[in-house]
Amino acid sequence: MALLDIKNLVVEFQTAAGMFRAVDGVSLHVDEREVLAIVGESGSGKSVSMLAVMGLLPWTAKVTADRMSFNGRDLLKLSPAERRKIVGKDMSMIFQEPMASLNPCFTVGFQIEEVLRFHMGMDGAQRRERAIELLRQVGIPEPAERLNSFPHQMSGGQCQRVMIAIAIACNPKLLIADEPTTALDVTIQKQILDLLVSLQAKYGMGLIMITHNMGVVAETADRVIVQYKGRKMEEADVLSLFESPKSNYTRALLSALPENAVGDRLPTVSDMLFEPAPSGAAA
Repeated sequence: MALLDIKNLVVEFQTAAGMFRAVDGVSLHVDEREVLAIVGESGSGKSVSMLAVMGLLPWTAKVTADRMSFNGRDLLKLSPAERRKIVGKDMSMIFQEPMASLNPCFTVGFQIEEVLRFHMGMDGAQRRERAIELLRQVGIPEPAERLNSFPHQMSGGQCQRVMIAIAIACNPKLLIADEPTTALDVTIQKQILDLLVSLQAKYGMGLIMITHNMGVVAETADRVIVQYKGRKMEEADVLSLFESPKSNYTRALLSALPENAVGDRLPTVSDMLFEPAPSGAAA
């Protein structure tokens, strides 16, 4: 049985011009200990799909699906209170832009401990001990002292590590990483990716990596879903996707990698003339 199983997910937003469909009939699954990458351009519906799974979309969103189950439970039938007991504990998410995701008014220690208080019921001493352990796990030096730091007192890479510490605090079964290396320099990107992969292997989590970076896909994923304009263009294991992509859109993405540049001009997806494959096309 899949850890997360979604069939025909549709997400629409009410706008002044009518309903806008951001996710159009996406189906996916991820198993325990598997790394699934969801790749595509900005605006392809990657993040919105996962925010729908987490139940974190605004009231203007209309979410429907034929099936949306997590660890054997039907997410569509859970009450908001029941959903909150799962989100942040068994299913957790690392959001884009850690400097914007962390609350600037509270120390990083308070923000880590708040998750432990809500989901694990730990007392103050237990929360502090666990918070120090988590900061040590994600590679923050002098973790006991860092508990008292505010987000603005830490670098972007350190804030991203704090976000990861919060996400893994309750040993989730599924971790969703939404562009976890955005705005970080190349060296820090590699460290963050290595950290996520090592934590996934250590705890046996399912990991969904949302990205537009095909290099990240090649380094981390077992299986890949390619999205375009809210629709799934292709699904394949990593080796098959890179060696023999089935959809024109996937071929365009791969052709736009910087190593394919000719002269001084970087290739772009728009350079490629293609017709998107039908919804649900898969390898």
